[in-house]
Amino acid sequence: MILGLRSSIYPVKDLSAAKQWYSRVLACQPYFDEVFYVGFTVGGFELGLVPDGQPGTSGSQALWGVQNADQALAHLLSLGATLLEAVTDVGGEIRVAAVQDPFGNRFGIIENPHFDAAQMR
Repeated sequence: MILGLRSSIYPVKDLSAAKQWYSRVLACQPYFDEVFYVGFTVGGFELGLVPDGQPGTSGSQALWGVQNADQALAHLLSLGATLLEAVTDVGGEIRVAAVQDPFGNRFGIIENPHFDAAQMR
């Protein structure tokens, strides 16, 4: 049984640079920091970084919740991300966007006023 998003793992070529960038994006330091894996806790979920991977934007697509998609997209772009998909209303007041992080991975965001984290318990 699938219980919901728990982890999203991104391969990176430069673990140190990725750790610094994601620390700025997420406004927190990793809770797990080893040479083989760096893990961040984000709203009860995990974003993990693995070294020596093959980054890409066409694989699995995790969407990370945000309160305001326009502001979050602007922040990501200001930190060096590249626009993949502008903020788009997909119906029901749900808005999504995506960037490519500086390490070649897709980073998707979602503004969903209907999401209730309590449903994940």
